[in-house]
Amino acid sequence: MSAKPPSLLILIPYFGQWPFWMPLFLKSCEFNPDINWLLIGDCGEPLGLPGNVQYRYCGYAEYCDHVSALLGLEFYPQNPYKLCDLKPALGFIHQQETEGYDFWGFGDLDLVYGDLRSYFTEEKLRRYDFFSTHARRVSGHLCLLRNNERMRNLFWQIPMFHERIQDQQHHALDEGGFSRLFLKRKNFPEPLFKLVGLFNPLRRAAEFQEAFSTPNGKVAWVDGTRYFPDCWQWEMGRLTNDRMLGKTYPYFHFLGWKHLFGENSELTDPVRISALAAAQKWSIDCRGFHPA
Repeated sequence: MSAKPPSLLILIPYFGQWPFWMPLFLKSCEFNPDINWLLIGDCGEPLGLPGNVQYRYCGYAEYCDHVSALLGLEFYPQNPYKLCDLKPALGFIHQQETEGYDFWGFGDLDLVYGDLRSYFTEEKLRRYDFFSTHARRVSGHLCLLRNNERMRNLFWQIPMFHERIQDQQHHALDEGGFSRLFLKRKNFPEPLFKLVGLFNPLRRAAEFQEAFSTPNGKVAWVDGTRYFPDCWQWEMGRLTNDRMLGKTYPYFHFLGWKHLFGENSELTDPVRISALAAAQKWSIDCRGFHPA
């Protein structure tokens, strides 16, 4: 293996207002110094932007114009949440920005990263072209694709992509339509599901592995129960929880908790959150972020 691991750029278009936990998200990016992020949107450059995270201002209407011109269709959704349907196409749309990278990815902001390189190892990155951290669907909150023509253009094969991307409805194309290109008969029993996958070249070149980093959702915990961790802890790039002491995780996607945090709570105070990020150690539970 070469001394230099494959390079990664994660693309995140985001419009409106940064979430209150943004300093913590950025701090977790900072502790993955050999991975890069590009944030695109109209929220303004966030404070404390680390060197491996770039921000590019772009108004929402301007971005929709840009997407429409590149894809040769009409992409003008009223709700920016529709951008989730666009995630599989980001490598095509931002080909200029991803030039020179071995992989590009798409993701969300409602997570904090652990040590991503210890999970997406050099051996894995040289073996596979596509990575999902769920076993039976594309993980829309963090997904990696090899930066080649095949992966950049794969989104065109999503059934009825043209029609579905141009309407106002959110179709979850990132986790639904895109998944079906890789995972045929995904509701089959495991042995038969694996057998079917052997006949799909896209599936053979992809890793779909459950990372158990999105608890409190549809997927059961590691032991098959619904007994999920009550608390996660981030410390200088190391992410653990109270259910699997000593085991580290690539990230924590707190989708199941964020609606409980409360935008007007004192726990979301910007000064308090910035102090937590500066402390470089904090815990996360269903109430929000706290000193560890």
